[in-house]
Amino acid sequence: MRFSDGFLSEIRDRVPISAVIGQRVTWDRKKTNTQKGDFWACCPFHGEKSPSFHCEDRKGRYHCFGCGVTGDHFRFLTEMDGLSFPEAVERIAEMAGVPMPARDAQEERRERERASLHDVMELATKFFEDRLQTSDGARARAYLRDRGLSQVTQQQFRLGFAPDSRNALKEFLASKGIEKAQMEACGLTVFEDVPVSYDRFRDRIMFPIPDSRGRIIAFGGRAMSAEISAKYLNSPETELFHKGNVLYNFARARKALQKGGTVIAVEGYMDVIALAQAGIENVVAPLGTALTENQLGLLWRMSGEPVLCFDGDKAGLKAAYRAADLALPLVAPGNTARFALLPEGKDPDDLVKAEGPEAFRTVLNAARPLSDMIWMRETSGGVFDTPERRAELEKTLRELTGRIKDESVRYHYQQEMRERVLNFFGSQRGRQQGQGGKGSFSKGSGERGQWNKGGAGAAAGRLAVSESLARSGLVKRTAGIMPLREAALVVALVNHPALIDENFEHVERLDLSHGELKQLHSVLIDAMAHGEANTREAVVAAIERASCAEMWGRAVMLARRARQWTALEDAAIEDARDAFAQALHLHRSARTLHKELKQAEAALATDPTDENYRHLVEVQAQFHDMQATEALIEGFGVSSGRGGRN
Repeated sequence: MRFSDGFLSEIRDRVPISAVIGQRVTWDRKKTNTQKGDFWACCPFHGEKSPSFHCEDRKGRYHCFGCGVTGDHFRFLTEMDGLSFPEAVERIAEMAGVPMPARDAQEERRERERASLHDVMELATKFFEDRLQTSDGARARAYLRDRGLSQVTQQQFRLGFAPDSRNALKEFLASKGIEKAQMEACGLTVFEDVPVSYDRFRDRIMFPIPDSRGRIIAFGGRAMSAEISAKYLNSPETELFHKGNVLYNFARARKALQKGGTVIAVEGYMDVIALAQAGIENVVAPLGTALTENQLGLLWRMSGEPVLCFDGDKAGLKAAYRAADLALPLVAPGNTARFALLPEGKDPDDLVKAEGPEAFRTVLNAARPLSDMIWMRETSGGVFDTPERRAELEKTLRELTGRIKDESVRYHYQQEMRERVLNFFGSQRGRQQGQGGKGSFSKGSGERGQWNKGGAGAAAGRLAVSESLARSGLVKRTAGIMPLREAALVVALVNHPALIDENFEHVERLDLSHGELKQLHSVLIDAMAHGEANTREAVVAAIERASCAEMWGRAVMLARRARQWTALEDAAIEDARDAFAQALHLHRSARTLHKELKQAEAALATDPTDENYRHLVEVQAQFHDMQATEALIEGFGVSSGRGGRN
């Protein structure tokens, strides 16, 4: 029903907002100033260890500086307790000692109708629960048992069974005095374009779908017969149920978040239930559709940084990209998302059953930020070997980040994407070949290139190339700087010793320029020869025995600072293997290029012929092309699109 502004203001003024919220939180004694009506607590909407939830009696408002939730008395009750707005008003009025105004007759009738529909859905739920335990439900019980769901779990989620009958539920509800119109309004029967209505759910395992208050508003049914085309069937849109506005297990997950952590969104009912049985209860799922904007809003009501978990297959990755596109325009300070991608061919249910809940937590810990998903999609598998393709990538990234509505977040995304592009293509990509200057190579209009005065011809040209090489990172011996690419290769070999055995021929002859990395490389080869390279711990122990622990620490620090995550200890072996193979190939190519440049310079210095000149120019062109993929040459993160996790 509608309430006048005067009535709402009166009951708000009579009840301090701290009295409403104080029933659900414990105020922090150090930060709270009770006399001034200024209260602080750990946010009840998301898990945190330090109080960032602020409540002011004078303003009658609350705000969390961690997850961004904000509101008044009524908003708190609707979001925290799942009350409808009229119910929240009624509770505040009761606390204020103010009688409720006369109700609107039409709205009151609608509320009675909705209440009666909830009663119908509850009767249907009990019917399905009972039928699961009968002889009709034997196959369904066997299926649930094979899926590893205990009897307790089945009861907690109120699982049931719809018998293979066109009228079983309809007749049961009719015997309880439920009218045909009510069954149809709940979506329990099919009545459109048929002479006689019949049960919508038949021969299916039934998953009741509760609302934010735990009331059953819809069902999902899993077909028992393999011949049924629709494996899962949801209730249609009804007065109670709008699937784009509902998350499965929302109420239970929100309650679990009071213990800490963030909310996790998975793809299906069984994933939610299997994870809950394994002790991971802060999990929800959309209802058979791609994540919607309203569902994302529900996730942000629970946690400022939900983890969206997708199956490890092409369809799962595609769904992850769709969710990234949905979230990107809506991100704001305190509201974003992370993306957890499961191993290929696994869903959460499979992973937990095969490897236990810790395996799933490992996947969650490796969740990627939204910016990584956008970058990964736009660069994965792409070839950017021409200026046009590179410009197209930059344009696409500008357009994507330009969709972000929040000005501050948009600025930081655009800044990060610019930095990624610079790293990806190399900071020297804009430099034209043979840029002019003293002792440099230039090419005049309509004439062959000339060596400028100011240096000894080829020697000056050689200097220009050598300086360019040094700036690029292909040569870093003189200053003693540890090259990032070489450090990442060595760190990956130590952290993932399986790579040594898999690539032994190349690893044994690995051409490194830096003295400390050469020492670490020698320790690796010796450990391999003595059978001491079977585990990371064994290799690290060998490094310590060789008194190389400090240089090992420097190499790890460099890889970590440069966000070369696949080289680090917690990277999955599949990611490390793919990135190492690519980086090794690029490193060998870079070293070969360096040698060719030296040879071309020497040839031109001793014999400055047109042929030697053209050869040097060709090698220089290859060098500048190599710069266009410098990030790939120097590390691992770009190849998998997950740079920046650490």
